[in-house]
Amino acid sequence: MPVPILLVTGFLGAGKTTVVNHLLAHADGRRIAAVVNDFGAINIDAELIAGASDGVVSLANGCICCSLEGDLLRTLSTLLRRDPKPEYIVIETSGVADPADIARNLMDPVILREAPLETVLSVMDATAPTASLEDALQRSQLRVADIVALTKLDLADASAGLRMREAIRAQRVPAAVVDANHGEIPAALLFPANVDRAPALREPGPKRPAEERFETLSWTSEQPISLPRLQQAISRLAPKLARAKGLFETIEQPGRLMVFQFASGRATLVPGEAPAPGVPRARIVFIAELGVLSKAELDGIMEACVAG
Repeated sequence: MPVPILLVTGFLGAGKTTVVNHLLAHADGRRIAAVVNDFGAINIDAELIAGASDGVVSLANGCICCSLEGDLLRTLSTLLRRDPKPEYIVIETSGVADPADIARNLMDPVILREAPLETVLSVMDATAPTASLEDALQRSQLRVADIVALTKLDLADASAGLRMREAIRAQRVPAAVVDANHGEIPAALLFPANVDRAPALREPGPKRPAEERFETLSWTSEQPISLPRLQQAISRLAPKLARAKGLFETIEQPGRLMVFQFASGRATLVPGEAPAPGVPRARIVFIAELGVLSKAELDGIMEACVAG
């Protein structure tokens, strides 16, 4: 029986991980395998989803989470050999990945037969300016979508959500647009009722040369960091950042990791688990456009967060 693939795409900070988290937490008996394709040296996304930094993690509800290391097709082949085999596979792309390229890779005859690409879900931040849809990458993420999910509607006023819907329609994409409050999307829209059927062929479009637009800078510390100093550092870095995320222990709350997220000019901080032995006390990934932020500048700003 073929295992349908759900491809979750969307720009940096749109809320893809929240959507995948919700799918895993509300699997309702489905065996879902989530493949996380993180953009950066530190696989923070896998830790947020599965509570582990690498490998395959089995979840109590029968789902698993797998961090993508290396070739996507090889990772899928490994998942398809598991016993029991997953019933569905969810691939969360990097925020700077062109989903048309990934869809093209999934047209591999062996993978297509065993794991057809069933649905492409594009996650869009309702609070983002509508002008962001003029970005070539975001247009590509829209054009291949079967469903567009509007996130962060609780942070946007009604007129902002309406303007984003109109801007999406202006792109003349055939996708259905749905609200995804807190990452919630009806599973019936994402997973087929009958998986034992031939997959529908897709035309992912002409291949374009890859454009290196973003870079990732990682910062780690063996010491806990000061929360007030971190706030000052993020205020300085914010104008240059597209995205940031990390796990760290603070001086103010020792013995507990904090989960840090920065996107669209907003920073959030929530309590996490206890630190694991042998792991740096602070690990943060910063994503910026090429040339905007140097490693020396980043290190200089972040080192000030460590107690002297």
